[in-house]
Amino acid sequence: MDLLCPNSPYVWNETGLSPCFENLVLGFGANVLGISVVIALALAKRNTGRAEPSIMNWQLAVVEKMSLHVVPAVGACLCFYNIFLLIEGSYKGQRAEYHEWLYKVSQLFSWAIIVLVSKFENWYLIVCNLFLCFWWIAKPLLEIPHLQTVFSSSKVKTHLMEVLSVATEIMFGIFITTLKAMRSSSIIRNFNSVEDPLISSNIDNKCSTGGLEQNSCSFWETLTFKFANSMLDLGAQKQLDFEDLVQLPNELVPSCHNSLLRCWMAEKCMPKTDRSLLIAMFHAYGWPYLRLGLLKMVNDGIGFLSPLILNKLIQFLQKGSDPIHGYILAFSLGLTSIFKSFMDTQYTFRLSKLRLELRSSIMTMIYHKCLHVSLAERSKFSEGEIQTFMSIDAGQTVNICNSIHDTWSLPLQIGVALYLLYTQVGYAFVSGLAITILLIPVNKWISTMIARATEKMLKEKDERIRGAGELLMSIRILKMYSWERIFTERLMKRRLLEVQHLSTRKYLDAWCVFFWATTPTLFSLSTFGVFSLMGQSLDAATVFTCVALFNTLISPLNSFPWVINGLIDAVISSRRLSKFLSCPEHSFDFGQSCDAQITLTDPIHHFGCQHSLHCNPNMVIFQDSCFVWSSFDDPEEQSPVLRNVTLNLPNGLFIAIVGEVGSGKSSLLNSILGEMRLIHGCMHSCGSTAYVPQVPWIQSGSVRDNILFGEEMIIQRYGEVLHACALDADISRMAGGDLAYIGEKGLNLSGGQRARLALARAIYRNSELYLLDDVLSAVDSHVANWVLSKALLGPLTNQKTRVLCTHNAQAIASADLIVVMDKGNVRWIGSFHGFLSSPYSTISMFKNSKISSVELSGEKSIASDLDEITSYMEQGSDYIVSMDQTQDAAELEFRKEGRVEFDVYKSYATFVGWPLVVLIALSAIFMQASRNGNDLWLSYWVDARVGTDYTAFYLVHLELLSKIVNAPVQFFDRNPSGRILNRFSSDLYMIDDSLPFILNILLANLLSLVGIAVVLSYAQIVVLLLIFPFWYIYRKIQFYYRSTSRELRRLDSVSRSPIYSSFTETLDGSSTIRALKSEDFFMAKFSKHVALYQKTSYSEITASLWLSLRLQLLAAFIISFIALMAVIGNFGDFPFKLGTPGLVGLALSYASPIVSLLSSFLTSFTETEKEMVSVERVLQYIDIPQEEQCGSVSPHLDWPSHGQIEFEHVTLRYKPSLPAALNNLSFKINAGLQVGVVGRTGAGKSSMINALFRLTPICNGRILVDNLNVAEVSVRELRQSFAVVPQSPFLFEGSLRDNLDPSGGTSEEKMWEILEKVHIRTLIESAGGLDIQVKESTFTFSVGQCQLICLARALLKSSKILFLDECTANVDTQTASVLQNTISNECRGMTVITIAHRISVVLNMDYILVLDNGVLVEQGNPRALLKDSCSRFSGFARASYSASINSCD
Repeated sequence: MDLLCPNSPYVWNETGLSPCFENLVLGFGANVLGISVVIALALAKRNTGRAEPSIMNWQLAVVEKMSLHVVPAVGACLCFYNIFLLIEGSYKGQRAEYHEWLYKVSQLFSWAIIVLVSKFENWYLIVCNLFLCFWWIAKPLLEIPHLQTVFSSSKVKTHLMEVLSVATEIMFGIFITTLKAMRSSSIIRNFNSVEDPLISSNIDNKCSTGGLEQNSCSFWETLTFKFANSMLDLGAQKQLDFEDLVQLPNELVPSCHNSLLRCWMAEKCMPKTDRSLLIAMFHAYGWPYLRLGLLKMVNDGIGFLSPLILNKLIQFLQKGSDPIHGYILAFSLGLTSIFKSFMDTQYTFRLSKLRLELRSSIMTMIYHKCLHVSLAERSKFSEGEIQTFMSIDAGQTVNICNSIHDTWSLPLQIGVALYLLYTQVGYAFVSGLAITILLIPVNKWISTMIARATEKMLKEKDERIRGAGELLMSIRILKMYSWERIFTERLMKRRLLEVQHLSTRKYLDAWCVFFWATTPTLFSLSTFGVFSLMGQSLDAATVFTCVALFNTLISPLNSFPWVINGLIDAVISSRRLSKFLSCPEHSFDFGQSCDAQITLTDPIHHFGCQHSLHCNPNMVIFQDSCFVWSSFDDPEEQSPVLRNVTLNLPNGLFIAIVGEVGSGKSSLLNSILGEMRLIHGCMHSCGSTAYVPQVPWIQSGSVRDNILFGEEMIIQRYGEVLHACALDADISRMAGGDLAYIGEKGLNLSGGQRARLALARAIYRNSELYLLDDVLSAVDSHVANWVLSKALLGPLTNQKTRVLCTHNAQAIASADLIVVMDKGNVRWIGSFHGFLSSPYSTISMFKNSKISSVELSGEKSIASDLDEITSYMEQGSDYIVSMDQTQDAAELEFRKEGRVEFDVYKSYATFVGWPLVVLIALSAIFMQASRNGNDLWLSYWVDARVGTDYTAFYLVHLELLSKIVNAPVQFFDRNPSGRILNRFSSDLYMIDDSLPFILNILLANLLSLVGIAVVLSYAQIVVLLLIFPFWYIYRKIQFYYRSTSRELRRLDSVSRSPIYSSFTETLDGSSTIRALKSEDFFMAKFSKHVALYQKTSYSEITASLWLSLRLQLLAAFIISFIALMAVIGNFGDFPFKLGTPGLVGLALSYASPIVSLLSSFLTSFTETEKEMVSVERVLQYIDIPQEEQCGSVSPHLDWPSHGQIEFEHVTLRYKPSLPAALNNLSFKINAGLQVGVVGRTGAGKSSMINALFRLTPICNGRILVDNLNVAEVSVRELRQSFAVVPQSPFLFEGSLRDNLDPSGGTSEEKMWEILEKVHIRTLIESAGGLDIQVKESTFTFSVGQCQLICLARALLKSSKILFLDECTANVDTQTASVLQNTISNECRGMTVITIAHRISVVLNMDYILVLDNGVLVEQGNPRALLKDSCSRFSGFARASYSASINSCD
């Protein structure tokens, strides 16, 4: 040992480990161990075959080349050079010890062995052995003591070579580990194969051949983001479109990665109740994420080289030595910054790609769950809560990618900085450390409070978004009720609670930032103070190395509270998502719940019908089944909606389900679909199913898209379906035919057209079982006759099983089998003839339904009646107007061009308040001045010897909401609710939370840059030579980038809207989608929307990193320039000296953070501009046209006192270029009359109500109510003066008492009295009284019951004018008759205008108006018009009753 270590202790010396031990044991020994293992594995695997994949992507090829060829070659070259330095030193008399030679030679030999083994065919089994993978990572750690020893010397060249040598070994370990992970990535976590995949195989196969394939980029293009140049060039020249963006890599296409779903399925199969989405995320993306952690570790390590090199440079300037050392140190500072720039941008790039992949996976999983979870299971979540899952929680969960690495990286950075401080000032740093430790429990308490405030805030946000969605969906009805102010106040109450919790959170954030921001200042004061009290002297090298280390502490210390908050938000959101994703999914077949053997009754013998049946005689079987709507686990606490149902529905029959309102008809259909929860018995259905709900679900798109629903178009069947559903005449008159655009929820179609369109969709599917929920109630009588004979009984469906819930007499008479429901029980089953003699026949009033021969003089045959129906249907339809009215809805969402205008910033400052803006600016200026003054004082001392205030910005919500609710209805026709809701959710979240945060950072960065420029100019006068050319280059780069970044953010917002629109639409129609088995089709559509969103986000990230890299390279040049000038000035190359060592140290310590600060400033500036796009988008809707709220005449409080209505030459057009919806319409309705308005679909009936309520302004004429022109009355007073019952019933979430009278001005006794008169009091009392809560997802009432509640609401208003828009369409005939008597008795002295589809509804009225194409073609007493065989009204009556007369005969 004396030979090997003659002048060194074996293990320890006074400063630590001896050089002999470091070189001989940790160096030579480690190398020999690695070489031995490689040789042993090579011998053991010598007969193993080739271990390479036959197909290798370009990424794997790059990693393989770097790990096997480039890095070992670089390492070997460095070893050769180190040995050359040893030889050179020997010639100069600086003899090296033997242990040093052994270490260097063994290091060279180890690289040579790796290069040699890489030539073997089975190299992967050797080099990437699991033990060696850990060894390549651990080996550089053994060289840390050697680096410490080297750094204690003053040989700069040796420092640089050793650092490069260790960095090469670290890079080799990272590349080998990455290669191992990439080669093993094909092994996926096992999961239950019974579970269905996310997307069907035919969609998965498109991943490899889809259009969104990434162009092959070279390693240099990926490293420098050169592939984004073409997009940036286009962005500087024109407004970007989606096709101009960077192409999406295959791994980011939503339809091509479902690993998270597979891992979540495996997590659900685990025997535990508390399932965690975070665990599934780890199993899906854990390996790539851990690899990024290694990259971040190297990146953070490189960040600490700058303070160390700075220390050596200042020491060099103080002591003076060989000039070559100074130049090496100067260039090393720049090279370190350059290398860190590349590492930093690559880490951010790959982390961002992983975030995008995770985000699209979570969004896809949420959408997948909504497609597959039943309505009963979904009932535990409100729609607003589910929408928040997609808009907020998905993004916050993805943020955990940043937070997790930061939770270990930031403490590691702090720890390394503290250790380096220890090497400079000894134990004096403990005083600063004590202050930091004391703040830990304070910040923990603050973090706990932040978590509670965040959870409460998200709950209120859910309710606010749900309420906003409810308002937008029913805005037309709310305007007719004049409830805009009431709903605005309800939403603002929710908003106030949300703001209170958000304010609490932001105040806590401010305290958190204050404590962490003041820590570096307190740290420096206490450290230098204690160091001076210890009797030590401060020199420039020590002070400014410490200052540089304090600066490195600022970023992790300030970031730590945001990391904690982000982690808290991510955990909370992931728990919410885990709860939703854990819901059991939809199942059609409940046969497994059957406890007893089902006996199949012969339907032919039992029902006496002669039908040829398929091999399975029963299509649906119920056996003692009980169903509930709720999803709670305790069945004893639930009241079944369907009770002990035992029922067989035979194959091939037309089955009518009848019963009073609320008897359980719709629930029976939903139980067949599997949407309800089975708690007893069993149910089984077979065959394909088609479903039409009672409220037809229409998706936004063309008529053809709504009918085909993703199916292939067969022209002949398509035409037959249109004809059978009486749609061909309507479509032929639409602009664009069947490609005409239909607005959201079919808002530009009448109720009858929506019902027939939904029926056409179901029939086109050619299913074996049709479930039709009251599809005939919304259409006119003669159209109902046509649809019944051609669609339900015609050749398209007569061999299929058709189950129809109905009150239509003709349909009941035509049924092969009738099922009577009452209070959730099946009361009676039989044929129509048996039904006529049963006590249940009064449900449809068959015994009183015939019209006498006197009334129907000149009665025609069935054939002639159908001819008459055909002639009516072939007449022109006025509804083209409303169809064209919303053609613009199909257009892309509007987005502005160019930079964000100054007025947007001005508007934002106005909302915040100018005094507060000035106060914030002054606070930031004083903060920066005090920080710079402190550092200038330090430089003087060694030569001789805080957070911003936070402001909240919430007033915009009130302004936006008031503008939206006061917009005309045409605005809502052109803009889908998802697009508007995007402003209330994502855009408002940006304004509430992200924008103030990024503005705070921008202001701090701006002032920091100004402070740095001032200090650098003072400390190094030559910096002034760089400022102006550098600022010119900087401006050019940022202008080039900003023109693209603005458009990218706008495209990002535009691409986000279709996601929320389609998601909201799918929530409404999920039961229809499941019934038609169209989940894959909608999944593919949603994936296209997400792919577009991914494309804009990916382009945004690459553009941002393109800029960041170039700015950091510019900053590296500045650092090199300052350091070089300091070295040159120190050796007298200039006629004057370029500052003292203190000022040089100050300049260099300030120049180092400029690398990150310049990038951070432009990033925060562009992010601010991007976030301002949200303000811009909100301001777009604040500037929308408004309804005229003020009137020129203020009517008397009791107006209208009589109820007389007069139309004088009224013309209404929805657009100037379109035909008139009402054409010169004139009539007069005397006070107190009950008037019926009839006409085929689209005749202008609804347009008449629109004109009277001023929902659409008239073009000509005037409307008088009690001789007062309604145009002169404010719209709010006008609508408050009328009572209305809309065709689609509307109940909002809240108590039933609030639904009946939101203003709270009606007594409870009066409410019960009216509920008694509309025959719903008993139901309300049994349900819990007036305080029961109406929920949108718990199906509290049936559609018919909701309509009765709406009628009670209208009667409570006690207006002199009442409008009824077919309010009895969804109730049975007997109840409808009773209600008509109630209306006649209760509305005496009132003017009642009824739009009716049932002729029986208007027979007993005082007056009839018959409309056609917006023209009044007939008016008079209904009885008198019936007797006139040539009248339009008698033609309607004959068409309505002919089928029932024929059936009864």
